[in-house]
Amino acid sequence: MGGAERKGPLVGILTGAGVSTDSGIPDYRGPQGVWTRDPDAEKLVTYGPYMADPDIRRRSWLLRAESPVWRARPNRAHEAVAALERSGTPVRVITQNVDGLHQAAGVPDRKVLELHGSARTVVCTACGARSTTERVLDRVTAGEEDPLCEECGGILKTATVMFGQALDAEVLAEAVAVAQACEVFFAVGTSLQVQPAASLAGLAAEHGARLVVVNAEPTPYDAMADEVVREPVGEALPRLLAPLAAGAGA
Repeated sequence: MGGAERKGPLVGILTGAGVSTDSGIPDYRGPQGVWTRDPDAEKLVTYGPYMADPDIRRRSWLLRAESPVWRARPNRAHEAVAALERSGTPVRVITQNVDGLHQAAGVPDRKVLELHGSARTVVCTACGARSTTERVLDRVTAGEEDPLCEECGGILKTATVMFGQALDAEVLAEAVAVAQACEVFFAVGTSLQVQPAASLAGLAAEHGARLVVVNAEPTPYDAMADEVVREPVGEALPRLLAPLAAGAGA
């Protein structure tokens, strides 16, 4: 459970795939990324083909069943963010990841804005009924190749934002508000190439936040940053956040 949040400068933390690679979850666009190695795999997470083609859905469910997300545990980067939140520092996490590892590390759900949704929940595209992904994957394991909604027979998908779908407007609006209000904004493990998430870094800087970019490769927002860190995320983030947590406890 998080500590009592004190009044103080807000810290915004935007996290991308590079935050979860140390937990065994590969990124998608890096040199060894999933889509770099197999461009055809992108169809499995594109809304149009997914809705139109039962074979795409069957392949998608098999991919979900084999996902490293189910074995992944929070790493040092996730734990550093959770420690900062427990210190009482006002912090909001804006994540492009769908793995739920920030919450697993102890960051309260209400302080995590999941821009691209969650892989841990399944939603019916027809009636909106929701269930856990684990429950639906049990049906896949039992032999249902393309499980349909038990309420209405509609097509099921994980509650993630696929290519061809818009981001949740309410979640995006909250993320924009955080970027505009924070005193420090960390962009961590993200290429800052996918919009509109990437623009949050620029928005924070334009509104006076200190911008810190932590990423192995250059990003389009490095020139706007007050600090650019190329160290591995699992080493850099604990070092960068620890003084903020210590200051909150002083």
